[in-house]
Amino acid sequence: MPQLDPLLHEVATARTRYIDEVSKLTEEQAHWKPAPDVWSAVDNTEHLYWAEHGGIWGMWRAFHAKQAGASLWEGERVHLGLPIETIIERTWQPKEIVPAIAAPRMGGPSAFWLSAFASLQQPLSALATALADEDLEAIIHPHPLSGPLDIRQRFEFLRFHIDRHRNQVLALVEGAFSYQ
Repeated sequence: MPQLDPLLHEVATARTRYIDEVSKLTEEQAHWKPAPDVWSAVDNTEHLYWAEHGGIWGMWRAFHAKQAGASLWEGERVHLGLPIETIIERTWQPKEIVPAIAAPRMGGPSAFWLSAFASLQQPLSALATALADEDLEAIIHPHPLSGPLDIRQRFEFLRFHIDRHRNQVLALVEGAFSYQ
């Protein structure tokens, strides 16, 4: 079994759970927000798409740099060997400001963003296959808030991030709508 398969499966499972929850919402529910500074389910989904799209692209870029004998990261490996939950606890504030590149900005139908988000599993799977024989701790793609993360931590981050936003959507829905 390739070394990233368990983490790839965890990301796929988190993705499916998220999509299943948001798919239950009507379009009106998916766009509802209790305040202007709170993201709707569509906003969360669009954010997940942009953030993961950039993260996967960055991991591919870091992998190709390593193959070329270069590195995208120079510095101390402050998170070496740590699980993503510990890294997040040490580096994130309770309510972070999203980097502009990962911010929801287009809106639109929830079905579009769910489909786009689902589509990211394929390039992630291809990356896991390409990395099958690599030293995952030697390939670093920095995160804008957490700093230097190796490939294993990046895959853990994807699962963590999807679950975090699923919980945000669930809290939003529980606060506004009843499924009785």
